[in-house]
Amino acid sequence: MNDVRRTLPSVGTLLESASVRALLDRAPRAVVTDAVRDAIDAARRDPSRAPTDDTGWTALISAALAARERPSLRPVFNATGVVLHTNLGRAPLAAAAIDAIGDVAAGFTNLEYDLEIGGRGSRYVHCVALLRELTGAEDAIVVNNCAGALVLALAALARGRESVISRGELIEIGGSFRVPEIMEAAGTTLVEVGTTNRTNLDDYRRVIGPRTAALVKVHRSNFTVNGFVAEVGARELAALAAEKGLAVIEDFGSGLMLSLEPYGLSGEPTAPEVVRGGASLVLMSGDKLLGGPQAGIILGTAVSVGMLRKHPLARALRVDKLTLAALGATLALYRDPSRAVREIPVLAMLTQSAAEIRARVDRVAAALAARGIDCTLVAAESTVGGGAFPAARLATSAIAVVGDAATQERRLRLASVPVIGRIADDRLLLDLRSVPATQDDAFISAVAHALG
Repeated sequence: MNDVRRTLPSVGTLLESASVRALLDRAPRAVVTDAVRDAIDAARRDPSRAPTDDTGWTALISAALAARERPSLRPVFNATGVVLHTNLGRAPLAAAAIDAIGDVAAGFTNLEYDLEIGGRGSRYVHCVALLRELTGAEDAIVVNNCAGALVLALAALARGRESVISRGELIEIGGSFRVPEIMEAAGTTLVEVGTTNRTNLDDYRRVIGPRTAALVKVHRSNFTVNGFVAEVGARELAALAAEKGLAVIEDFGSGLMLSLEPYGLSGEPTAPEVVRGGASLVLMSGDKLLGGPQAGIILGTAVSVGMLRKHPLARALRVDKLTLAALGATLALYRDPSRAVREIPVLAMLTQSAAEIRARVDRVAAALAARGIDCTLVAAESTVGGGAFPAARLATSAIAVVGDAATQERRLRLASVPVIGRIADDRLLLDLRSVPATQDDAFISAVAHALG
């Protein structure tokens, strides 16, 4: 019995073939050589894939070369129906934010240069004026993410001392990243009060002592607790803290700037409301409901924020010029709330009506059917994601792809332009709520190319 692996060509032989030499016009020789080795290794692992002629080898090597040239981080279509999908990069940016990134990325900027005095400035001044204007905070600082913001806040205000928090707020943020571990990393001693479901003001009052530095409140944004429950609001904590000379650090996470109650989403506080609660520091994310880049935004009193700005960790957690540009452009959109809802993709997706999505699904499904893709339209529900509005379910319509769900899901996921859907009731669903309406035509092309 012949083993085709004995007859596989050498790397040098394949590199000398005319068709493979042509690949050197598009890629460096070392990269092409590695692609040739990949192709030979693939044929050795699975002899049934071994080509029998130069055309076959060129096709296999070209595919291996394309895989090596493909960026690790690349765009995908989020058709899961989870709008703020952490695994898929959370909030897509508004066009204004993308333009702002391009403007500052193309050349030099005044990142740490004061144009008024003609000397060294601070990157911490950027976005501060907008944040103060939009939220009513006295001061603000931006770091790389919200977990980093919590570490910096605790390190600056409570390192070596105690921080008090309700047991019902000792949550896991995601990726096994837990609040107690963050507090330990920041060098503060955790003091738990109350129970999982009920915590009262007296619980805090009883544990306050000479080593207490801060009262910490964490918004339970990624789950709900109902029934026999009680918690202490930030305003009450602020009053107690003022009485005892302590700081209040409130992590409310979502970054919501505008109420979404007119669109059926209630229960999530807005940044201005939280700031008015009186906490010394309010922490929120930039890439969740705010709809901007990944960032940890810290709002608070001038004294507290000033302490953070001077702390050594501020430099380790600082953001770059691209983040500041995108965040500033996103925040500027909130000066006109109606424009923000239209132009910030997350808000546009969350506020789109079921009827509007149904019309889009009708059009997309018809276009796919015209290209030979067997699919149907079904009623479904979307979710917000990103640890916000955890109990909310948004009525939507989805495209159900006919056929084996696992096979179709894999074909879409591994396509040149990946499309990520969800499987429910043994059907592959493509939910357009989490696909920006401006991308419908590109979405049709991607799905048709992958499944056609």
